[in-house]
Amino acid sequence: MNLAIVGATGNVGRKILEVLEKKELKIDNLYLVASSKSLGKKIKFRDKEYDVVDLDNFDFSKVKITFFAAGKKISKEFAEKASKKSLVIDNSSFFRMDPEVPLIVPQVNSKDLRNMKKNIIANPNCSTAQLVIALKPLHDLFIIKRVVVSTYQSVSGGGKEPMDELIEQTKLALDGKKIDSKNFTKQIAFNAIPHIDVFSDDGYTKEELKMSNETKKILDDKINLTATCVRLPISISHSESVNLEFEKPFSLEKVKEALNNFKGCKVIDQREDGGYITPLEAEGKDETFISRIREDHTIKNGLNLWIVSDNLLRGAALNAVEIAERLIKNNFYGK
Repeated sequence: MNLAIVGATGNVGRKILEVLEKKELKIDNLYLVASSKSLGKKIKFRDKEYDVVDLDNFDFSKVKITFFAAGKKISKEFAEKASKKSLVIDNSSFFRMDPEVPLIVPQVNSKDLRNMKKNIIANPNCSTAQLVIALKPLHDLFIIKRVVVSTYQSVSGGGKEPMDELIEQTKLALDGKKIDSKNFTKQIAFNAIPHIDVFSDDGYTKEELKMSNETKKILDDKINLTATCVRLPISISHSESVNLEFEKPFSLEKVKEALNNFKGCKVIDQREDGGYITPLEAEGKDETFISRIREDHTIKNGLNLWIVSDNLLRGAALNAVEIAERLIKNNFYGK
């Protein structure tokens, strides 16, 4: 099995390497691909050093699967070209709503791999990925009518530069010095910004609309979802406060049992001080954690959840590698 990672030097590319390092996936040849500014860099993987190779001159016919982890612009320019010679798993937003490209969370909708027409598979938005993996077992049992979600997202969702700026701003703020934001609309240190991505005409941001559109495509187009997405001054892991309205009655016991038995989910829900998960504790973990499980007494069949996951893992690298594993297991047939 020959693999390539486009964007191998970035946050998600390096995280894909970390995930592959832990997996038993046999790799014959690995190509670490990036822009020309990264040429000369070396990256260690499974006790071997690999040279970063130039994207502009890379021959994609050398590999069976190519992970794209370099952002929307690179995917727009190179992914379809690559898909003529290699199967592409794309982490950007560019192909997510393309009707000919399946948008996949393997535990939720791997059957949609049958709909692949461009030799491209899209990875969902990180906040959507962790949400649908918790919603799927509950939707199967009780049928979700409506979702109200408020997200509390880490700066790593914007890439390495916002992560570096959070550290820089924090130091400046503690020293009482002036802060000029570069990657944020306002100061992020010791603050919360209710704005991720650009605004649409109706007042929602693209991040909020992504959550609605992608949830419908992955899980069920009958689900109504409204979102408010907030950036917080934390490095890694996204948190979500989720309110659900079901068609059918439920019990908390059945909810917890369904979540705990679903691959990728883990319930941590003790009604005591510290009996819940926080972003810091989710960092570096594969699971999507669910806490604060309680009935919403203001609506019929209402439920509240607190969902936390490492956005670089579950929302990006881990999901991409699990897509590859599913394809390999099924001999590249969508099953």
